[in-house]
Amino acid sequence: MFFETHDGTRIAYEDYGTGEPVVLIAGAMLNTDMWECQIPFLVEHGYRCIAIDRRGHGRSDRPSDGYDIETTTEDLAALLEHLDLRDATLVGHSTGGAEAARYLARHGNARVARVVFLAAILPFLKLTEDNPGGIPEEVAEQLFQQIRADRGKWMARQTQAYFATHLGNDVSPQQIDATYQQCMSTSPWATLKMQQAAFHADSREALSRVTVPAMVVHGAADFSAPIDVTGRSTAAALPGCTYREYPTAGHGLYVSHAAELNADLLAFLKS
Repeated sequence: MFFETHDGTRIAYEDYGTGEPVVLIAGAMLNTDMWECQIPFLVEHGYRCIAIDRRGHGRSDRPSDGYDIETTTEDLAALLEHLDLRDATLVGHSTGGAEAARYLARHGNARVARVVFLAAILPFLKLTEDNPGGIPEEVAEQLFQQIRADRGKWMARQTQAYFATHLGNDVSPQQIDATYQQCMSTSPWATLKMQQAAFHADSREALSRVTVPAMVVHGAADFSAPIDVTGRSTAAALPGCTYREYPTAGHGLYVSHAAELNADLLAFLKS
């Protein structure tokens, strides 16, 4: 299924089940297929699951612009309006978490009942004077150059760390390859621009304006979004949130720790 967003870009989404809506927002380079462990589980427990392909990803259009967090957040807003969703739960993985926070800061909670920040790149990745725990910009620039030079090599080098298989997580070579192929199917331009946008996105102010019940889930072995910079800081910025830290999980915890994550999602939805 498709809809047109504010600038005429055609955005793909999938819609399964009935009941209270859960909107699944994939991380950068990933698409709706990343949720294959969550969608059947949630639908079977009585929830409606809507998953979106960000512009440049999956089956959505590949425009030349709009790969900043502000624009992709408005794409998300357009989906909620298109389906006229109410009492939705937003589940944002990685960059999707930043989009969920900004959606709530910009559009309020008229359509949203709760939010889950899953391995999210919140509050702010970049090292600055007022963010001393962040990642130095020169480190990020090296990453961007690797994407420019050989995108496939850069992604392939990170596949084991993505699922933290060195800690004994049972993720098959076939599943790892499926995730790699998912990422490689994303527009190379979108890949580079979204990585740059994610690094520079300061979501601290947006996060401070989140008032709906929130759950933060993060892996202690997350290589892509180091937990001290992201998950723990996000939980500290959301007093009263539900916080779940998985000691052996990496960024791909939605696969490697699917059973634990699904149970935590269900408990939060029912709380």
